[in-house]
Formats: sequence, structure tokens, C-alpha cells
Amino acid sequence: MKRRTFVGLAASAAVMPALPAVAQAYPWKPERPVTIIVPWAAGGSTDQMARVLAAELESELGQRFVVVNQPGASGSIGTRNALEAPRDGYTWAAGAAVDVGTYKVLGLLDTMLSDWHLFFAVANVSVISVNPTTPFRDFGQLLDALKTRGDSIPVATAGLSSAGHNMMEMIRAAVPELKYRHVTYEGGNPAVVATVAGETQAVAQLLVEMTEMIRGNRLRPLVALSDKPVTLAGFGEIPPITRWVPGMVAPVNYFGIWIPKGAPEPVVRTMSMVWDRRIANSEALKAYAANRSAVFTPLHGEEAYKGAMQMVTRTAWLYHDAGKTKLSPDSVGIARP
Repeated sequence: MKRRTFVGLAASAAVMPALPAVAQAYPWKPERPVTIIVPWAAGGSTDQMARVLAAELESELGQRFVVVNQPGASGSIGTRNALEAPRDGYTWAAGAAVDVGTYKVLGLLDTMLSDWHLFFAVANVSVISVNPTTPFRDFGQLLDALKTRGDSIPVATAGLSSAGHNMMEMIRAAVPELKYRHVTYEGGNPAVVATVAGETQAVAQLLVEMTEMIRGNRLRPLVALSDKPVTLAGFGEIPPITRWVPGMVAPVNYFGIWIPKGAPEPVVRTMSMVWDRRIANSEALKAYAANRSAVFTPLHGEEAYKGAMQMVTRTAWLYHDAGKTKLSPDSVGIARP
């Protein structure tokens, strides 16, 4: 049942009798719309994923789930708004777990993964693509250019702590002579659009944010942050970073929604049940993941936390070793891997 089902009294009368029967199977039934804050611009990876999830949750719980975009400061503004909202279960956040897990060491927001109840939907792959008018035909050519004249090559990302910036910093840590001119935007979609428009030569962001531009030959994908080729439906294979940087680790980048701890226990218990019953079997999310070369990962609870901390740990120390952190990761309980 999608959101438009609630338009009009006649439509409501036709469909509402079935909704309480579904909702009554759960400890909590939302009595008013639930807000999901996406702390990035519309059209990006988090926005895409959150809107698919919102439709599934609406159908399951018989209430509207409203996605609100609040970009800024590498996603920390919208996340802060969710953190500071009343802990009544009606305001959640969405995004990449690695962002929430590294905000504190970066000095962007005083929060960590342990402050949230985590519910993951997909894992996303980071990719570097270039404007087709550039001379770079493969990543080896771009890598050579970044080694010799990287300061003059603009690379777009969604900003500090974004997936694209993480990828560039991981490569720079493995290839110390590499440099690049970092150009930041308020989300992955604006960064992609900027490269398509020629504002930058390259963009490092998530594949889900580039798929249509790649299929339309408006971006040329060069490399994926992976240890094996990534296949994009309607395009073909994108080679792995390990072809040029052997041994480079590519931890999983989980995306989902989170509820601040302190929310009512029935809300959290209901979401755990919904994740097991509905989200784990969601054909809509499976189709989204398959179409965008994401990985369907319906995790929650301790399993989600342990999985996400692998990338959080590596990323936090990556930033610290590059001199980008305000706090040492070990001072907030993140041990060096």
C-alpha cells in the first residue's frame, strides 16, 4: 500500500479496515506521521534508499513515513536534528553508518554508532568516474595523473566523511604520492551532476548515485572500491581497485535508518519485528539493489553494529593518520585495526 492510497475519504474508507489488523501484530502503532531525516540532498544514495524504505514501512504499519532532506556539514546537521528531537519514536535519521560512526572524531557532531538503534537495508559500492571529455580511459591513467599533477585535478565528493572522500583517502593512504583537489557538494547527487556538467573532471561517490549517468554515457566509470569486478546492469563490469592497488581493503559500507536511543521500547521492538518480517523479504528493496548494483543487507541490532564498526574503525584511523581528526579514535573507544 503506497502513500497515495490515503488520498480522499472514499479511498481511506476502502483501505483502512485492513490496516489495523496489520498494525495490531506489533507492539507499537504510530498514531501520526513519522519523519525520516535524510541529511543529504535529494536524489543521492541515502535519499533513494530512504524513500524505498518509507514506502515499505507505510504499507506495513499503516501510517505515513515522511522523508525530509536536511543537507549540510557532511550530513551532520540533519543527523543532529534527529538526535535532538523528542525521543518519542517519531523522528529518525538515515544515511551511511560510517558517517555517524566518525562524526565525533572529526569534530562534526558529538555522537557515535552506540547512540542509535541501527536498521540497515543495503550496502553500497564506491566508484570513481570521470567526465567522458577527459583523456582518462582507465584508472591507471587517472592514477598516474594524480601522482604527477593531482593538485590540478578536481575530484567531486559529497564532502568530508562522505563515501567518495573516504575512497579517495583510502587510495591516498595506499599511494602516498597521490594528490587531488577536493571539491565538495551537499550530497552525492550534486557531486555527480557537477562532474557531468564539467565543473570537475572526476567524481568519487557511490555507484547507486551514478548508475543512470553511466548508462547514458554521461560518465565513464574507471574503478570500484572492491576486490573483484562490479557488474552494473545495462553497462557491464567496473574493474576493482585491487587491479592497480593490490591488497587494498574494501570494507562494507552499510546504509539504513536509525532511531536515537531513548526512544520508547515498543518502537524499537516493532522496528526489529518489521525488519525481520517485511524488510528482509522486500521485493522493492531487492529490485532497487539489483538495479543499482548495491547489496541487499537487511540487518539490525548487534549484527548491524558489529558489521558497521569494521568500516568505522578503518575510516576513523584513516582520517586520524591523515591529520583530519579533532580527537584520536582510541580516545573514544575505537581501537586501531
